[in-house]
Amino acid sequence: MLLKIDNVQKSFEGNRVLKDVSLSVDQGDVVVILGPSGSGKTTFLRCLNFLEQADGGRLQLGDLSIDFNDASRKQVSELRKKTAFVFQNYNLFANKTALENVTLGLTAGRGIDREEAEAIGRRALQKVGLLDRADYYPAQLSGGQQQRVGIARAIAVKPDVILFDEPTSALDPELVGEVLEVMKELAREGTTMIVVTHEMKFAQDVANHVVFMADGVVVEEGRPEDIFLRPREERTKKFLRRILPAEYTEPAVAI
Repeated sequence: MLLKIDNVQKSFEGNRVLKDVSLSVDQGDVVVILGPSGSGKTTFLRCLNFLEQADGGRLQLGDLSIDFNDASRKQVSELRKKTAFVFQNYNLFANKTALENVTLGLTAGRGIDREEAEAIGRRALQKVGLLDRADYYPAQLSGGQQQRVGIARAIAVKPDVILFDEPTSALDPELVGEVLEVMKELAREGTTMIVVTHEMKFAQDVANHVVFMADGVVVEEGRPEDIFLRPREERTKKFLRRILPAEYTEPAVAI
């Protein structure tokens, strides 16, 4: 097992957003987390990278073990060297080119010299189909291209796990496909990913493990075919009926 997360808890002003959420991830897994708005899925993802400080719980990633409510700065730094985060709204530096955005984490965060970092950055941009845009600034790129730069930035540091927070939700519909195709290619290459998304087709076709969250808890999890075709929990069925009205047919009850 590559990553084990136990009993993550998080409250905001007395409101319990995460209630003992646990998850296990193997090397090469593509885990998709689904759920209605306000279910806690993005908060959970952000806690895994200490973008939010969880109130309790534990994380084991390889040989690194962390208590969420008692982590040292050194532990958080080590965790961030093993993970990468792809943000919903790209989070690129407007005054830096695509290549500079990709290489900054290598030079400033990893101490890699500029020449080597640029070589790594160009390979990462080539992988997402943007090598010819290496010298473009974010304002010169479409939303889909900016998000692909964000993915290139993530893969450049060769993390153990990439965390994706709604990577297509800020995009125009016609740009969604180019980002999902890059993610599908990463999955085919065996990249370990945890993806918060509303893209049901991606979850069905690419994920090997689907987690459905609601009200701060994991309601149900399993293989995509089980979650989409044979859900056990009524809360899961209700979500699927609403989100997939044209595709979802509730399984017939055997007589």
